[in-house]
Amino acid sequence: MDVLYPRCVGLDVHKRTVTAACRLREADGSEQVKARTFSTMTGSLLKLAEWLAQEQVTHVAMESTGEYWKPVYNLLEGCFEVWVVNSHHVKNLPGRKTDAKDAEWLSELLQHGLVRPSFIPPAPQRDLRELTRCRTNFVRERVNVCNRIQKMLESANIKLASVASDVLGVSGRAMLNALVAGQENPAALAQLSRGRMRKKKEELEEALCGRMRAHHRIMLREMLRQIDSLDESIARLEQAILEYCAPFEEAIALADTIPGIARPTAEALISEVGADMSRFPTAGHLCAWAGIAPGNHESAGKRLSGRIRQGNHALRNALVQAAHAAARSRGTYLSAQFHRIAARRGKKRAVFAVAHSILRALYYMLSRRQEYKDLGDDYFDKRKPERTTHQLVNRLKSLGYDVSIKPKEVAAAA
Repeated sequence: MDVLYPRCVGLDVHKRTVTAACRLREADGSEQVKARTFSTMTGSLLKLAEWLAQEQVTHVAMESTGEYWKPVYNLLEGCFEVWVVNSHHVKNLPGRKTDAKDAEWLSELLQHGLVRPSFIPPAPQRDLRELTRCRTNFVRERVNVCNRIQKMLESANIKLASVASDVLGVSGRAMLNALVAGQENPAALAQLSRGRMRKKKEELEEALCGRMRAHHRIMLREMLRQIDSLDESIARLEQAILEYCAPFEEAIALADTIPGIARPTAEALISEVGADMSRFPTAGHLCAWAGIAPGNHESAGKRLSGRIRQGNHALRNALVQAAHAAARSRGTYLSAQFHRIAARRGKKRAVFAVAHSILRALYYMLSRRQEYKDLGDDYFDKRKPERTTHQLVNRLKSLGYDVSIKPKEVAAAA
């Protein structure tokens, strides 16, 4: 096999150690392999970088093992061409596995170009990505705390969630604070309602007649404090994200034009895919990398499964959330696509199909720097009008009607 990278190294990265195997091919065709083990502490990793520079290494490959590859990548980035490869693509034979042999095997694959590097975004995008993911985790934790509050209220025979759509809204929060303070009179609690909730005073009085005991108040107080702490953290993160989004503002504004995508979702999408689409050859490559495209599993001419493969989970979750919102929109192509597929394949497959369409649209929008242009909810009807007409006529005939249709121009002339 051809040697593409004569001076390369494979790294077997673990939590505490990293084993490096330098594969060095000289001009006369001779080759030697040098292996050394380093600690993953910063000082030791700097010594690893110095050793690789002395050996005139040009390419570095390591497996994407959890979070352990990141410290190594941070220190080697910029000095060498660092490849983070999929661990499923570099499996060695069982029974012949040691750290040194794994590193040598990885360096051999790299030397002959038998592995492909994973997409690692530049540092500014990685910083924004970590902030948006942190915000998502905090929002998810806030939802979990809200659910625990509702469970606790049910345990105390308080059915506030059956009347108020948002238990932690302005009215609901005032009532919860009063419950923590020791107020038990349902009429007095119902008087704390605001806005449209005041029309439901009778229902609130009935819902707030419960059995709130001392331990319930202790739990409710702590959970409300946790909600306040999470709200403050989310607000600070949003402010930081707004500052880090400055280089990507144009791309975020374009993504925000897609139905179902709000500003936070647009920030999450751009933090994952970036604004430069040249790194993905086609929209299909981007969808496959995101884990939102159908998989390929064919043998003997038979398609066995189209199950999606693993990809970028954070990106996929954001796309699915946007697809759910787009499905509830009115008069849009994405909504029509969802209802059309859901009738035949079910809602789950329809959501993933809409998410796939959103990501493809985003790819072309960022590539061409164009805003989203909606095709309309009647796109599928206009694409094949004869087929739509035939289906509707047959449906009316199946209900017992005698149907005859005329073109609009003929009917107007008559």
